[in-house]
Amino acid sequence: MDSRRTSVEEKRTNSSGELQPDEYFGGPKKRFYNATFNAHVIKIFAGEWAVSKAEDEMLATILGSCVSACVRDPVAGIGGMNHFLLPGDESSDRESSDGARYGVNAMENLINGLLKAGAQKHRLEFKVFGGGNVINNSARIGSKNAKFVQEFLKREGYRIVSQDLEGDHPRSLHYYPVSGKVMMRVLRRKQDYQVVEEEDKYRKAISKKPIEGDIELF
Repeated sequence: MDSRRTSVEEKRTNSSGELQPDEYFGGPKKRFYNATFNAHVIKIFAGEWAVSKAEDEMLATILGSCVSACVRDPVAGIGGMNHFLLPGDESSDRESSDGARYGVNAMENLINGLLKAGAQKHRLEFKVFGGGNVINNSARIGSKNAKFVQEFLKREGYRIVSQDLEGDHPRSLHYYPVSGKVMMRVLRRKQDYQVVEEEDKYRKAISKKPIEGDIELF
């Protein structure tokens, strides 16, 4: 099942100020000022998350089979983004495997970060992106990541207000955490598929690491 879009207020952009894959992976700075968007851009790489309450900050990431949750408390004016991938063998059922705990930790780290910064759990709004099946195989890694984030949020009682999941291309994502505005573009050029190589390296690395313990939400 392709569960890509439920609300398309997300804005596609081809602006010259957009973060390109070579800048994202090879750029010397993780945080920099972008004059086109008049914002301080913070790159979010696989396994990372960030929270901000600054109106002039933008969180940016590039997704292949990975998933990002963009989360905001519109009353408190606080938002954040994560970027994660479930590890494990491609032929395994990750939804029922220990590898799913990486996804749980990624979501709970971000939610706890927001709550500590002053957000209220009942006001959180979620927009989720990614989970592209960018590698041509039967494992459908992206779909498994997309299914995980949907099931996690449903189980925890959160509402997804917008989503763009699955498909077969990478995505570039820019998120304003205070306003909640998202700019997303599907990446189709050959050079954009650098994200596939980087994600494969990350997946193999975390598959060799011990799984983190559970985090308690407060």
